[in-house]
Amino acid sequence: MFFNPTITALSSGMASLLAPIPLLATVDPENSPIVLSGVLLSLVVIYLASKLGAEAAMKFNLPPVLGELVAGVIVGISALHLIVFPEGGMSVANSGIMTVLQSINSMSPAAVTSVFESQSEIISVLAELGVIILLFEIGLESDLRQLKEVGIQATFVACVGVAVPFAAGTAGLMIIFHTAAIPAIFAGAALTATSIGITSKVLSELGRLKSKEGQIIVGAAVIDDVLGIIVLAVVASLAKTGEIDVVNVIYLIVGATAFLLGSILLGGIFNKTFATVVDKLKTRGNIVMPAFIFAFFMAFIGNAIHLEAILGAFAAGLVLDESDARNELDELIKPVADLFVPIFFVTVGARADLGVLNPTVPENRAGLLIAVFLVVVAIFGKLVTGWAVFGQPGINRLAIGVGMIPRGEVGLVFAGIGSASGALDKPLEVSIIIMVILTTFVAPPFLRIAFGDTVEPPATGEPSSDKTAISG
Repeated sequence: MFFNPTITALSSGMASLLAPIPLLATVDPENSPIVLSGVLLSLVVIYLASKLGAEAAMKFNLPPVLGELVAGVIVGISALHLIVFPEGGMSVANSGIMTVLQSINSMSPAAVTSVFESQSEIISVLAELGVIILLFEIGLESDLRQLKEVGIQATFVACVGVAVPFAAGTAGLMIIFHTAAIPAIFAGAALTATSIGITSKVLSELGRLKSKEGQIIVGAAVIDDVLGIIVLAVVASLAKTGEIDVVNVIYLIVGATAFLLGSILLGGIFNKTFATVVDKLKTRGNIVMPAFIFAFFMAFIGNAIHLEAILGAFAAGLVLDESDARNELDELIKPVADLFVPIFFVTVGARADLGVLNPTVPENRAGLLIAVFLVVVAIFGKLVTGWAVFGQPGINRLAIGVGMIPRGEVGLVFAGIGSASGALDKPLEVSIIIMVILTTFVAPPFLRIAFGDTVEPPATGEPSSDKTAISG
């Protein structure tokens, strides 16, 4: 038989290329195809739930994002257990996806656990990409000039939106419920957050993103996010050491301010560079690829300096909003957002454990009364922000206040860190989760009511208007 060493070498090389490649470093190569199967099946569930939820919400004249959140609850930890995550206390036995994978694959208990954790981690990363892309798109849709005009008002709104719920929540827990100082401060800090992702998407669906109220809400939510990071750093260090790390707080304040202002000020210079690059590139993706390179780089910088990646993405969108290719870029971003953003909203809903609302569970009862208090403070503490706006006659103050209400994933971060640090006992952790769930779900419909608007789909064959610019 004729032996050709070249062909043998090529065959060996092809075999190594076709061998399973681990999706994560911790995954056994033999289980990598199963992890991929789990991710693909999870995406099928997420996309199907997202679309059905959004369409159902539209039928009832509600914002599509609310439908996506509710769909997430249905497929998540509270109902079908199809999309669940180990950090939520779920195990392999609780995952519907893993049940399917186990039925078609032979795996040891250790392998099943490894696949479950890896698949969940990948979905979580995709969800993070989704919110980064969403904030990049929101930045593109925002009017930087108008945002600058409402900058002072947005700052006042953000400061009031942080100070009022924090002070009221902390004092109320200590005085009424006799909660210890550090847990009360942690719970008060959880009340300061605002989910810019949820609010901004609803504003876009209502066609109000570029309104004066919309710009104030978005600007305040961005500042609120920065302030929330600083507050979180303060209470986290307080919980760990009993002392506040003043140096770290100063670093966060200076770093956040310099990052956002520097990004905006350098925008004019970068826009010229961006236009030059776009003109020189002749292959497919000549606009969208440089845009995403810039957005992801800015998100990386934001994350690397211990801020939030979404702040960097939002700043990138604001910068490119001034570019000549902005209108074309808006249309090119939408299909990418349509793929990634629903993953974020469905997973937010999937992580919401409505079981904490069940009063028949003894450990939930102690938290329910505290939860009622926190929900009241969370809502009214943000509603008052609308009356912090000055020099704007005729502005819809109620809409501004309602737009600041949803805590979303940001509030869950506070609860998670507080629980991990040991600062929160189970009743207080449950009450914070209830507050986050209720504020997240009540804000979208009430924001529409506050504006007195309806959500209307574009006519067949016509391009989407601003009302459905980020439709789910």
